[in-house]
Amino acid sequence: MPRRINITRRRLLAGAAATGLAAPSIVRAQGTGARAPLKVGVLLPRSGFEASIGQDCQRGVDIAPAILRSLGLPELTVMNADTESNVDVARQRAEKLINDGAQLLIGAFDSGQTTAIAQVAEQKGIPLVINIAAAPDITEQGYKFVFRNFPTAPMILGDAFENQMELFRIIGSAPKSVVFMHVNDTFGTAMAKGINAVMPKFNVPYKIVDEIAYDPTARDLSVEVAKAKGSNADALLLVSRLNDAMLITRELVKQRWTPQAILSMGPGWYEDQYLKTLGKLSDGPISFVPFEDPNKKLAKSLQAALAKAYPGLNLSTNHVYTFEALLIAADAYKRAGTSDPKGLADAIRTTNITDNVSIGPGIQFNAKGQNDKLKNGAIQNRGGKLATLAPKAAANAKPEWPMGSYANRT
Repeated sequence: MPRRINITRRRLLAGAAATGLAAPSIVRAQGTGARAPLKVGVLLPRSGFEASIGQDCQRGVDIAPAILRSLGLPELTVMNADTESNVDVARQRAEKLINDGAQLLIGAFDSGQTTAIAQVAEQKGIPLVINIAAAPDITEQGYKFVFRNFPTAPMILGDAFENQMELFRIIGSAPKSVVFMHVNDTFGTAMAKGINAVMPKFNVPYKIVDEIAYDPTARDLSVEVAKAKGSNADALLLVSRLNDAMLITRELVKQRWTPQAILSMGPGWYEDQYLKTLGKLSDGPISFVPFEDPNKKLAKSLQAALAKAYPGLNLSTNHVYTFEALLIAADAYKRAGTSDPKGLADAIRTTNITDNVSIGPGIQFNAKGQNDKLKNGAIQNRGGKLATLAPKAAANAKPEWPMGSYANRT
């Protein structure tokens, strides 16, 4: 006689966790009659050295349902997967999601992992909407199923220098020299290469006196910070991740060096974990990054949803662009009227969303699948909050310059 096997919800979830896949959840929006929800695989580094950022991106998924519903968009069934901050795992999980029925993929914050996922998506003919990843090569491969609503490294650099110049005009002052410190991963290397190509196009008032590359998984950056301090540069120019941003800050305090400014062109310095872990020591850095336009109607809705679900958290890049990836998917599904991958890709290609959250005129994709109309912002850490300094159309505060001495903070 066959043995009956009882599968409880707890056992089902445990089995899903063991494979790095979470049980599907429904991102509910307005009902669509008989049409089944679109199955969306969301790949993020929920564990490993980028875990805190991947988990923060997940909050952008968590707060999406009510907003999508208010916009009259169809339901999405979200299938979560953990890339474990590893390129090979990201590739494997993308393949598994597709085999399990995912009709569209979103991910994955890290450029290296996203590159691997893009290869799988293109090979399988499944649309990929990139939430965050800046390596320019991703949308230079002639892919037909890969779309990115996030600026490339050169776009980030161009806007960073443009916003820096705007701030220097407001302040009436600028550093004359900087040390460039950057992670040596895919994103950091792309940004380092981009500086040489982009910086000469701007009349930047400072020169880079030294370049220091380091491993983002390093647990000690005392030597690198000592080298930067020894250069006698006025300011630090950085491309970081979260853990190393905290390590660098602690070393600055330990080595009693407060640069005139910390100018970041990447994640880390504006993350909630950075702000909350370091307290008053987190004040001052200015990040030149893709960000929300706090004056937009949908940005205010997203802020309200985050405040309700996660009291005390700041709306960040992670939430904004992960939410917008879901917005793109739901909008395309509504217009396509089908979950057929080619039909979805065609609909994404003709996206024209003007009621969005991020800085810039809206969401559209060029022939390469890149939203080339995105603009970045300059944001400063202020008492555990984030103030937008530039561009002028999105600003809600004036810059505080120079940084207050670390020695004077309790």
